[in-house]
Amino acid sequence: MPKPSTLPRHGLEWLILAAIITVALWQIPGADLVLYPFAILATWFHELAHGLAALAMGGRFEALTLYADGSGVAEYSYLSGRFDHLSQAVIAASGPLGPPLAGALFILSGRNPKSANLALMLLAAALLISALFWIRTPFGMIAVLSLAGVLVLLILKAGPTLRSFVIQFLGIQACVSTYKQVDYLFMDQAEIDGQVMLSDTMQIQEQLLLPYWFWGALIIALSLAMLLGALWYAYRDAGRRG
Repeated sequence: MPKPSTLPRHGLEWLILAAIITVALWQIPGADLVLYPFAILATWFHELAHGLAALAMGGRFEALTLYADGSGVAEYSYLSGRFDHLSQAVIAASGPLGPPLAGALFILSGRNPKSANLALMLLAAALLISALFWIRTPFGMIAVLSLAGVLVLLILKAGPTLRSFVIQFLGIQACVSTYKQVDYLFMDQAEIDGQVMLSDTMQIQEQLLLPYWFWGALIIALSLAMLLGALWYAYRDAGRRG
């Protein structure tokens, strides 16, 4: 049996409010500067997911580049194999699905102080490992190490309630970051650092035939399902108590 949630019901209300405010701020010119650190973190998740998926498919993760405008690129090599089309589609899909998947796990980890603290430690470690092996640019190094430093400070100084809220708040930010890039999901190509590249959904189309807008809609639906499912599971016991 899963351990009952130790979270108060009002924590769910704060997280839902945070999600609504975040989505609204993405739509207001200039207001998205408030969310800049979370945009960088979401891009890091996105590109890291591409690279790790390439590793899982037998390829190599060469580099992870973060740009000051919030965009990024994962450089990887891939060896063709028996399930070539499916493998390349998985690598392409892993980017936009990486942040909401990580976000859902963060929301679930915040159910109790021990798992929340472990999630913060794992996230800080992942940031440091990426800086050691894959980050190659000064901006990316500064951004990733700064984020890791803030997390380490929280682990050392914050109380258990704050740590639980922070990891769930980061989970919300990761999940709703899908809606910041919603236009990208319905593009066949995008310009990143002056280079025109196929969008992730267009890359999936090239491997699995169905149009890129179908894959964009599916990714949005899956992202929302992960967010709502994680919130429901994390707070279902709090609802019964409340």
